[in-house]
Amino acid sequence: MIRQPIYSAHSSNQELLDRLSLKFPKHISRTILLININQQRLYHLHNNFFIHDYPISSALNGTGSQNGSGKTPLGAHCIRERFGDGALIGSIFKGRINTGKVAIILTEKNALSNADNITSRILWLSGLELGYNQGDDVDSYQRYIYIHGTDEEGRLGQPVSHGCIRMANQDVIDLFAHIELNTFVYIIKQ
Repeated sequence: MIRQPIYSAHSSNQELLDRLSLKFPKHISRTILLININQQRLYHLHNNFFIHDYPISSALNGTGSQNGSGKTPLGAHCIRERFGDGALIGSIFKGRINTGKVAIILTEKNALSNADNITSRILWLSGLELGYNQGDDVDSYQRYIYIHGTDEEGRLGQPVSHGCIRMANQDVIDLFAHIELNTFVYIIKQ
């Protein structure tokens, strides 16, 4: 894995990080996840170095924070809970509990599963912006917004989820190994 300074590979991301450091100084840590909805990519940064980027799928219904909207919330979040450490690749989770079943991973373009399973790992997001993605009827944590594996890997790179951020199973397993509780996550649409 080649580590590049964020400013050499993604200068607009460095400007964003500078702004976020001023706005959320107590939440910014060494590890940051930037999720770009327009690009359908998740960027993993550590100590201002670009570590890796991954294809994702955000919500089919677009972006928004309203409960019941099926949309992906924007803005500042943190990882509040983690599930799946040590689970087999493709393990199916229901209510964040490993069912002991393993999904058939569909890699063909646009192949649909019967169950739209949450697989392999779960990083549960909690909003940090009161009234925007935290509290009342816009709370990301209460909406069960996750970063998680999917059995529909062939659909990654396009918005198809019900609000969560979907990742390929091996990608979410790899990312999970480097992500701690309270890791800062920022979801943008630009």
